[in-house]
Amino acid sequence: MMDFFNSVIAFFQTGGIFMYPILVVFALGTAVAIERYVRLVYERSTNRATWEKVQPVLNTGDFDRARNLVKDDNTGVGRLLAMGLERQGAVRRREDIEIAMEESIMESIPQLEKRTPYVALGSNIATLLGLLGTIMGLIEAFTAVANANPAEKADLLSASISVAMNTTAFGLMVGIALLIVHALLNSLTGQIVDSLEMVSVKALNIMSSGTRRRSDAAKEGVKDEKAADAKTAKPVSHDVQQTQQAQQKASATTEETSKPESA
Repeated sequence: MMDFFNSVIAFFQTGGIFMYPILVVFALGTAVAIERYVRLVYERSTNRATWEKVQPVLNTGDFDRARNLVKDDNTGVGRLLAMGLERQGAVRRREDIEIAMEESIMESIPQLEKRTPYVALGSNIATLLGLLGTIMGLIEAFTAVANANPAEKADLLSASISVAMNTTAFGLMVGIALLIVHALLNSLTGQIVDSLEMVSVKALNIMSSGTRRRSDAAKEGVKDEKAADAKTAKPVSHDVQQTQQAQQKASATTEETSKPESA
């Protein structure tokens, strides 16, 4: 194990001055990659937890309770559902709710992709610094060989080239590592964006179906009320007619009995 570390240290020391800028780029790229990975994993877990909490409430059609659950939620799914439910309570049009949710997704994407391009930038810079270090090392090597003893030129040139190549090797190692990490971060970001779009579609369908059920129920209630009013109105009108007929008969009888008396 110690031999491995010693060889790594010797490799770094013989690479030249350009090994240090590459090391700095590697440290910065690694820090950004770790921060982004932790943030994305946290965002994915909190989004899943929020959806699992709100989905059963949405399925029951209790949109007011769902609105209270996501009112103070700062996760991507929480903000998405909050904007959709707010628009649902105001206008209840599918197009307006969909536009509000798409707006929330567009606001979340820059936050998810923030600082991730710096990892790819670090990969490119590390590779280019490695090539630059090699070129500078070769220039120094050929300059030294030009003034050296002809018998020592071959050995001196081969040693100088091997040292110069260490910079390219280290730059490529850092560049490849950061490039792989950048691809993983992009994949994780894409998964989160896809999950937001899936939640948007599911929530939109639930809200639309719930609104239709409420509208149909309201229409059925109005029909039932009209039918009940019609049923209660018929007996009343019939009784009124019977009463009126009885009063007319009584008045006619009174008139007939009063005529002979007057005669």
